[in-house]
Amino acid sequence: MRADFTPQAVLQAIRLVSVVIPTLNEAEAIGPTLGAVARMRGDLEVIVVDADSPDGTAAIAREHGVRLIAAGPGRGAQMRAGAAIARGDAIWFLHADTHPPVDGAERVLAALANAEVVGGNFAVHFDGVRTAARFLTWFYPQLRLLGLIYGDSAIFVRKAAYDSIGGFRPLPLFEDLDLIKRLRRHGRLAHVPVPVVSSSRRFENRSFAGAFARAAALQILYWLRVPPRILYRFYPQIRG
Repeated sequence: MRADFTPQAVLQAIRLVSVVIPTLNEAEAIGPTLGAVARMRGDLEVIVVDADSPDGTAAIAREHGVRLIAAGPGRGAQMRAGAAIARGDAIWFLHADTHPPVDGAERVLAALANAEVVGGNFAVHFDGVRTAARFLTWFYPQLRLLGLIYGDSAIFVRKAAYDSIGGFRPLPLFEDLDLIKRLRRHGRLAHVPVPVVSSSRRFENRSFAGAFARAAALQILYWLRVPPRILYRFYPQIRG
């Protein structure tokens, strides 16, 4: 379903939104992302969960005045730690290289104003001018038609629903698909058609065809129930 975004819906659902951002060696990305978050309207709590980055990521987060905590590496474990201390009625999980629109928090609240909605995600626009970015921007809506929702698309969730399913599992890979699968058993998911802007850096300085093929192979193996901790060994790392 698409999110209802009307002034009435927003007014009915005004709550604190907790924005949880996992980081690992994100010194180049985290500053612009936190800047984009700061430009959003609404009552926000921003939590950066850093995995002991040696590149100064934590220092940059402190400069932006956000709440900073430490957790072991792995997005699943980090987002679980951030959600555990979140005070908002809604939790919005952003990747460190994903920029939300200025009205993003309002749109999260508007979607959750529908009591049947337990969570949702945004459309995604991948930055850059390379073919990879244009292809991924086209491809993600096709994946959504198949029921596949990834963390790049800024997943948000009603905190009560998140707690009821046990939250993120501390998986090193595909923690987003695992969460969405369990959320669907408890209610409807909304899709916000306004895009977040996500980095296409994972495909820079490498063969797009090769990286895409590897990602597809890992996805198939996940469906075949190969444990994520094993698949993670073959996941292309994008950070230093």
